[in-house]
Amino acid sequence: MIKGVVIVPLKQIPDERGKVMHMLKCTDPHFEKFGEIYFSVGFPGVVKAWHKHKTMTLNNTVVSGRVKLVLYDTRDNSPTRGELMELFIGEDNYCLVKIPPGIINGYKTYGDKPAILANCATEPHDSNEMIRIDPFNNDIPYDWGLKHN
Repeated sequence: MIKGVVIVPLKQIPDERGKVMHMLKCTDPHFEKFGEIYFSVGFPGVVKAWHKHKTMTLNNTVVSGRVKLVLYDTRDNSPTRGELMELFIGEDNYCLVKIPPGIINGYKTYGDKPAILANCATEPHDSNEMIRIDPFNNDIPYDWGLKHN
């Protein structure tokens, strides 16, 4: 587990009309502040990585489909520096993943349909605040290929 990453199981309230999917409330103990909410759609097999935020905290939830969310700690003073974390989140593991600044992150959609990842960030998007890293040509010790365990 990477220090500072928080995983919160989320509540879904189904009935015969559909369901309500909770994500984040200002009264939740893990809530910091509101910057913006956006939705990232990934098609099956697509890798959307890598990103590193300097000051923004991410609150990711997959509301439709499934993703493999991968985190890599590069923070200088972190006791978990150099650690990787793989999380499989989505319809069958509905949760919120809080990602602090300085953690490199990205995801790969898996399954047979697009995934919709919601992010309730603590700051509005600012391209100068984010560092983008090529998903395949980098120093991150991670292979996005399918693993047959």
